[in-house]
Amino acid sequence: MTAASKQSKEIAPQSVQKEIQAALTWLKRHSSKRNRDGMARYAIISDNALGVSVANIRVLGKRLGCNHDLALALWDTNVYEARMLTAFVDEPARVTPRQMDSWCRDFDNWAICDHLCFHLFDRTPHAFAKVAQWSNRRAEFVKRAAFALLASIALHDKTSGDEPFLKSLRLIERAAADERNFVKKGVSWALRGVGRRNAALHAAAVALARRLVDSPEAAARWVGRDALREFTSAAVVGRLALKRRG
Repeated sequence: MTAASKQSKEIAPQSVQKEIQAALTWLKRHSSKRNRDGMARYAIISDNALGVSVANIRVLGKRLGCNHDLALALWDTNVYEARMLTAFVDEPARVTPRQMDSWCRDFDNWAICDHLCFHLFDRTPHAFAKVAQWSNRRAEFVKRAAFALLASIALHDKTSGDEPFLKSLRLIERAAADERNFVKKGVSWALRGVGRRNAALHAAAVALARRLVDSPEAAARWVGRDALREFTSAAVVGRLALKRRG
């Protein structure tokens, strides 16, 4: 997969630490108890959350521009919103496999996991390799990250052929029996994402979903049924028909 490019932006001539302090001050000023309560309602548990909306985090990210060193320092603050901000500040081409592993081990809820996969990790040159590696890990949010990342690649990658996605179906099938809620939902998301790419992948994903429906494992049956509901929907069928005609 070719990494999507983010253009680096020269930031104000201040030290990284001054930039960090300014960013934290901005985030605190835009935080609210209402946002913190909303996070809790959606099972986004973090001991270090300020309560800032993703929309406002995006605004700050746009102001800061792209800077890899700043992103690393933001992550090290351990502040939830500062870590979310890294997805809009880091430079995908400079993200290393070691960094991805380290940050992934820090994931402690589904939102930070999905956010980093959807807005940053899927644009790195290491994305498919990390899907394969993390799918074998036991830690709940590391394993979810494998499939959240695969779903994100399936949506955003416009250059890869079908082969890596067909190979990924084996990873999905192997993980589908994991009963943990955040893992099985990630697995379903990945399966549905692969199946939406084109008619050939749709057929392969539907075949897998039907096998899962017949599984003796309850979690696998749930994943299969969840995917089939979407695969047979009028919206998906119509979109694939348009792609075929195109």
